[in-house]
Amino acid sequence: MDYLKEYQRWIESSEFDEETKKELISIKDNKEEIEDRFYKELEFGTAGLRGIIGAGTNRMNKYTVGKATQGLANYILEQKKEKQGVAISYDSRKMSKEFSLQTALIFCANGIKTYLFQNLRPVPELSFTVRNLGCTAGVMITASHNPPKYNGYKVYWEDGAQINSPRDKDIIKKVREVESFNEIKTISKEEAIEKGLLNIIGKEMDDKYLGTLKNLVLNPEIVKKEGKELKVVYTPLHGTGNTVTERLLKELGLENVYVVPEQKEPDGNFPTVDYPNPEDPKAFKLALELAKKVNADVVVATDPDADRLGVFAKDSKTNEYMNYTGNMSALLIAEYRISQMKEKGILPDNGYFVTTVVSSDLAKAIAKEYNLKCYEVLTGFKNIGAVIRKEEEKGGKYVFGYEESYGCLIGDYARDKDGISAVMSLCEAACYYKSKGKTLWDAMQDIYKKYGYYKEVQVSIIREGVEGAREIKQMMENMRNKDIFKIGKYDVLTFKDIKEDIVKNMKTGEITKTGLPTSDVLYYELEENNWCCIRPSGTEPKIKLYMGVKGKDSKDAKEKLDYLENAMLDIVNGKS
Repeated sequence: MDYLKEYQRWIESSEFDEETKKELISIKDNKEEIEDRFYKELEFGTAGLRGIIGAGTNRMNKYTVGKATQGLANYILEQKKEKQGVAISYDSRKMSKEFSLQTALIFCANGIKTYLFQNLRPVPELSFTVRNLGCTAGVMITASHNPPKYNGYKVYWEDGAQINSPRDKDIIKKVREVESFNEIKTISKEEAIEKGLLNIIGKEMDDKYLGTLKNLVLNPEIVKKEGKELKVVYTPLHGTGNTVTERLLKELGLENVYVVPEQKEPDGNFPTVDYPNPEDPKAFKLALELAKKVNADVVVATDPDADRLGVFAKDSKTNEYMNYTGNMSALLIAEYRISQMKEKGILPDNGYFVTTVVSSDLAKAIAKEYNLKCYEVLTGFKNIGAVIRKEEEKGGKYVFGYEESYGCLIGDYARDKDGISAVMSLCEAACYYKSKGKTLWDAMQDIYKKYGYYKEVQVSIIREGVEGAREIKQMMENMRNKDIFKIGKYDVLTFKDIKEDIVKNMKTGEITKTGLPTSDVLYYELEENNWCCIRPSGTEPKIKLYMGVKGKDSKDAKEKLDYLENAMLDIVNGKS
């Protein structure tokens, strides 16, 4: 794309409003900013369309949202799926409400029925709604846990999962075929309602969603009994989570739920956090202060669209609040739920567990312990959704699925990670272990004693802008094009290049295929049950490094992981 030519077109064309032109004229002397806004069009990554809010082809604005929606509408019409309708929700970010209504009205103008939430709702409830209403698709306006300047557009298909290959490519093709913003159809809200095309939904869907979650509780009586004493601090981090979470926990019998007051209300500026991400311990500052005041047992947080769960739990021996990684919290929930299902005789014989290539190997150990088939997929929960869809056709029974990025799904009622049900399940587990005289931290240590001391870390190298994108691409190519036989002191046993569909035995040189869809991922299996993986983010300007080890005890695992992290960073940065 000739970015200067496109920039000039946006300033001069009658397609664009005066406010947009004014914003672009204000950067006329900033060539770097112009290039970043116009050097490409926003594309669907692992989580759909996502970008900085502002004018330009590489920005989230009413024109890029309109083009994406018209392209999606054209695809739905081509598939003859318009009668099933589209469900639409949004989070607390800037422009989310406006983008959601715009999206709904474009669909309505194309004769496609829409179900628009009356106000913000979590992404897992949208996934549930698509399935519950039998919609052909769903759209969630959100940038998940990104900084405040971002917004995004997640697309779901009729099974409730985010769009997957090859459908995502087909939709992108339709979006690209919308050559002029003048092709975007629209209709007034009043006319859309009058024609029965725009339907507002809300509490009745909350009731169905929460009813479904409550039916998944395995020990409701224990929750009611121990919920009188258990103390929980929760923060939605200014997002969608508390539209339903506090209500759910209280209806289950948890009487001491404290929502962080400064973060309770939705706010797209996220004024109390630099980064509204429960993966970041700094996001817990206010929650931990409240936890110490009320002597809470558990501290939980969800991100703005409430698909991710972050956790701190009190260690009664030290009185310290201990941070859980995404692997730890999800696998604690998994071990609790699966062990209880087995104990109650409801664990299916043909059950399966889904994990990802960058998640803890502890997942495989748990699956093996309970005789569950274990699938390992690429990053992105849509890939877990794809396995559920295939297994559903074969009669397989979904038991649990998760990815290390703080997301899991405890049932097949939805097809995306669900921070709301994760909060519920973690609190249920806390009640259960409390009835046994244990804390959640005790339960985590029991898991390590049972399976081994697995420990993982994820490190991000951020490279923003056009030059940053080039650097990330070059880093991946440098790693791809050299044989790495050792990472630090550890021998590389197997190297996987998933983009090139290659599995190379580094001892014998034998080459086989990965069997996974094409993705820019490099994976190194090391000796002593250790591993490393590297991939560029699909939604943020960063390259991500993942590492995992298995140690003799907690201290040994930490030392191994610290060593491996430094060794891997040296290789990626060209120092070894």
